[in-house]
Amino acid sequence: MRRLIIGLSLAILMAGAATAQTASPQGSVRPQHVAPPGADTPQQNGKQTLNKAQPLETPDQDSGQDDEASAPDEEDAEDIAAEVGLPLRRPEPPKHVPPAKLAPANDLFGSVPNPAPLAARSIGGYAKGCLAGGISLPINGPDWQVMRLSRNRNWGTPQLIDYMERLASDAHAFDGWPGLLVGDLSQPRGGPMLTGHTSHQIGLDADIWLTPMPDRVLSPAEREEMTAMSMLKDPFNVDPDVFTDLQIKLIRRAATYDQVARIFVHPAIKKALCERAGAAGKNKAWLAKVRPWWNHHYHFHVRLKCPPGMDGCDGQAPVSGDLGCDAKDFAAWDKKLQASAKWATEHGLSPMDPLRHRASVSSRKKRGELADLPSECKNVLTAGGVDPLKQGDELPPVAVKAATSKEAGPGVPVLTQAQLAALLGTKKLTMQMPERNPVR
Repeated sequence: MRRLIIGLSLAILMAGAATAQTASPQGSVRPQHVAPPGADTPQQNGKQTLNKAQPLETPDQDSGQDDEASAPDEEDAEDIAAEVGLPLRRPEPPKHVPPAKLAPANDLFGSVPNPAPLAARSIGGYAKGCLAGGISLPINGPDWQVMRLSRNRNWGTPQLIDYMERLASDAHAFDGWPGLLVGDLSQPRGGPMLTGHTSHQIGLDADIWLTPMPDRVLSPAEREEMTAMSMLKDPFNVDPDVFTDLQIKLIRRAATYDQVARIFVHPAIKKALCERAGAAGKNKAWLAKVRPWWNHHYHFHVRLKCPPGMDGCDGQAPVSGDLGCDAKDFAAWDKKLQASAKWATEHGLSPMDPLRHRASVSSRKKRGELADLPSECKNVLTAGGVDPLKQGDELPPVAVKAATSKEAGPGVPVLTQAQLAALLGTKKLTMQMPERNPVR
């Protein structure tokens, strides 16, 4: 019993001490915050800060203000937070924002005005690749002029530029050709183009007009508006008054260099070359490199082999020794040309040249995605700090000019019903749309 009484007495004494401590003035002081290094002190700025202890208001102490009025507003809170170097509020965790999807590959490569600052290389194949370290063919040379400057497609490997300059010089010196009018080579970084070609992607392809160069320097406006001459009299035959021995010698000269893999011409031009090759000399072996293909009736297309030792460049198999001048070689093409001519007469235009006017930017063809190209082409595209175009971005002016430039040449001649009947009789023909990419 005695122990119980002593315990109760101690409990009462401890409770009283606690009550006294609560009522003590020391208990009404806020805990102090330590100022961060470099913060102003009250003595330095004369302002009241959180470093000075402030008495707490108790319910029985009337401050003369209600609770809402005594609370600091947002501006005061920001000032105080800035003074003591504390964050105003806990930052929200970052949200995952998926990256914007890249634009189509032809928009990407057609929008970059400069070459990739990398070692010169052709990467991938003629119709699926890109160009690193491209160099430009000067727009004017002693024996050439570049056409359609708005397209910015006078770029290639050093090997292609060397070839173009040598061909221009040799054709002028040895064959009497006045000079080359140069069409599309490649874009600064290769890749698929906004309009026109499926190939020309790795800096080893070049289009050369079959129109002789004038004896003066063309103005920029003339280079945009001048149209190449068609070599065709009708869809099946060349016009001998236009396709002369000079054109034959030029094509022959272009094909004789070892680095040339293929030359593409219209099937009617191939047939004329086989029939009149003697005008360019007795040796006809060069004809094996000349292949018939659609839409090459006002220019010819030179394709170089992959340069020796250039890893990652996908070339084509070497041509055989077959000249391709037998009747059987033209039989299949004759059927295709006849069917195409019939289709064009019925529809008023050639199926290979559906619209002979400047394309609109919105109607330009899409040419796949960057992921469709060799993986190294991503580095080529972004080299030098290029920020790739995103879906929905507007095309830059350099791309708009290229996409809306004028066609280089006229379409294939379209026959009237009477002309078609005179040439073909009453044959029943079916038209299958041909491939556009010369890969054979």
